[in-house]
Amino acid sequence: MTAAAPSVEELEAQERRLVLPRFTYDDAWALGNLLVELARERRAPVAIDITRGGQQLFHAALPGSTPDNDAWIDRKRRVVERYGCSSYLVGARFRAKGTTFEDSSRLEPDTYAAHGGAFPLAVEGAGVIGAVVVSGLPQVEDHALVVAALERFIAA
Repeated sequence: MTAAAPSVEELEAQERRLVLPRFTYDDAWALGNLLVELARERRAPVAIDITRGGQQLFHAALPGSTPDNDAWIDRKRRVVERYGCSSYLVGARFRAKGTTFEDSSRLEPDTYAAHGGAFPLAVEGAGVIGAVVVSGLPQVEDHALVVAALERFIAA
């Protein structure tokens, strides 16, 4: 069952709420493993990627994922790096204006994808330092999986 698409306001609220006190190599490992666990529970055929400061700290490909998922990860991550917010929020803002990211961003769609699944890793006092990305499900589900993992990770 596909989750309902969140509004721009809901997406912005998620980003204000999901700010980390710090983000270490060990945190990347823990968050990545949490995402793998959640994906396995849902039998989700996804690839998962976590970067900080341009360095890949975690990557996993679960059964059913393909090399295309890695290409989507790269394209969605670049949107987070460029805009400093989730790839889903960027796309939603364009849709709210009655257009699409592909039609109006003036960015190459083979390089950037404003589809759900890439979320900024924001640290208190430092801002966005990286991204956590999931690819393999419909975009609203990719986004929801990342948000669920971040909520559980921050609460732990």
